[in-house]
Amino acid sequence: MSLNKPKIVVLGAGYAGLTTTKRLLQKLSPEQAEIVLVNKHNYHYESTWLHEVAAGTINPNQARVMISDVINPNKVRLVYDSVVKINKDEQRVVLENSEIEYDYLVVGLGFESNDFGIKGMAEHAFAIEDIDSSRLISEHIEYQFAKYNNEENVEDESLHILVGGAGFTGIEFVGELADRVPELCKKYDIDRNRVKIINVEAAPSILPMFDKELVAYAKKSLEDRGVEIKIGAAISECTEEGFIVGDDKELIKAGTVVWTGGVKGSSVLGNSGFELTKGKVNVDADLRMKGEENIFVIGDCSWVWNKEADRPYPPTGQLAMQEADVVAANLAALLTNQPLTDFVFHDKGTVASLGISDGIGNIFNDYKLQGKAAAAMKKVVDNRSLFLMGGTKLVLKKGKFRPF
Repeated sequence: MSLNKPKIVVLGAGYAGLTTTKRLLQKLSPEQAEIVLVNKHNYHYESTWLHEVAAGTINPNQARVMISDVINPNKVRLVYDSVVKINKDEQRVVLENSEIEYDYLVVGLGFESNDFGIKGMAEHAFAIEDIDSSRLISEHIEYQFAKYNNEENVEDESLHILVGGAGFTGIEFVGELADRVPELCKKYDIDRNRVKIINVEAAPSILPMFDKELVAYAKKSLEDRGVEIKIGAAISECTEEGFIVGDDKELIKAGTVVWTGGVKGSSVLGNSGFELTKGKVNVDADLRMKGEENIFVIGDCSWVWNKEADRPYPPTGQLAMQEADVVAANLAALLTNQPLTDFVFHDKGTVASLGISDGIGNIFNDYKLQGKAAAAMKKVVDNRSLFLMGGTKLVLKKGKFRPF
């Protein structure tokens, strides 16, 4: 413990880290603790909007929020630097340009793409990981269209967009592409029939978090708008040309190849010698790392166990923000010698977009939504996230109000 007041260091300004910092400001006085927030950039980005940035249906700036607009830099020390390693024994975080000591640590460093060791995936496929990688995908797709009519002997496959993985990100991404591709075809005078959007999934179904009725609706909606969905097609390799799938080793060619099939916690976890399970840290019920009294790990960096279902909770924005509430309360409890609280997830439902004006959802104890009603609810969910972070002012500045 510091000679003066204890230092709480929060790593990462995603949903988990930024919300933790906000709640700490509400619960602790400046005399009780020094709060430090470390983030690579001077902005937070809405990670659940990245598929829209990647498809080009929203501007990257809409998904980006300046941290100083949400966190008062006079009350929190903001450090913009990349985390290299966490040294638990010395209670020190190594950054690219400096080091910082802590008394209490909150690790919310977010996710990285997980290709599960599929040959060539890391080398040849794009991944939706952050603002820059998502913008690169959008720019690459438009470049393929722009050069199509200006180069000789261009194959139609250069216009094809191949997406690996039919979970949340993959399906929401192809839904946005189904809206974006007709706009690009019109802009560059290209026949829509020349463009293919292909979604490849090893599992026997898409969107495993939804029931069969909603999955069937989603599949039909996407296929009606030109998305080709290949289920039960495991990817064995990614080449410069595309995916090699299935037992017959079929090569699916495309000019744009995107992998959305899985994520893992930040590589900093492994670099720091933390014990990992499938790329993430298992935490106790109070969200502390097992065996550690002063380190909390939340968001996409940790597995939080759902005892009723006997499996971890799936990583979502609402999970991360609820974890942040508990972490802030538990840090305040540690500083005042009060008992800690166990995390209990309150599921407010799940909504997936299928483009600008379509979607599916389960809300309020399994009330089902589909179509425009689900799309509208998705916008409500996104705007609520902004409100919880920065209030009405941030909603008015960055919120989604686009009519169908």
